[in-house]
Amino acid sequence: MTAPRGTLFLVVGPSGAGKDTLLDGARAALAGDPTWVFPRRAITRPAAAGGEDHDALTGDEFARRRAAGGFALHWRAHGLDYGIPAAIEDELAAGRHVVVNVSRAAVADAARRFAPVRVLLVTAPAAVLARRLAARGREDADDIARRLRRAGDGLPDGVVAIRFVNDATPEEGIARFRDALVRAVRDDTPA
Repeated sequence: MTAPRGTLFLVVGPSGAGKDTLLDGARAALAGDPTWVFPRRAITRPAAAGGEDHDALTGDEFARRRAAGGFALHWRAHGLDYGIPAAIEDELAAGRHVVVNVSRAAVADAARRFAPVRVLLVTAPAAVLARRLAARGREDADDIARRLRRAGDGLPDGVVAIRFVNDATPEEGIARFRDALVRAVRDDTPA
């Protein structure tokens, strides 16, 4: 008997909402459960630039990998290329749940190509977003203002998201995020 297909969790939300912190914490909390996979994204951003732990690629390396079918999902945002490794397709087929941070622009393609898909929209109040963006030191004041203007939901028509407000301490947010993932899988499992 074949294992049921795993769920693809698309984590979306504005910059500064704390997606990387939540993903890192959930990855650690679920590390002992082999049914959960948190793949690293490939990004055309140097590894030393800060932010999430990612596979740093040059533009040429990214283009070659994309042309060779190395990404299940890919998109361009903020002058950078992002990719989710094609290996997630095997993980999903094996019944594992895959949790990835994606751009809202990638949601429609993912929802069309993979099933089941659950979208977790991570948000935070505007003041919290501004404070977090300033603290990470990657953007100037104009960039922060531009990101805050883009902070709306911006999901494709027909996509229903689990809304997750990340306004607590990192520890509380991680525990609630992990519980939301586990609850979504439990709620999708037939009795």
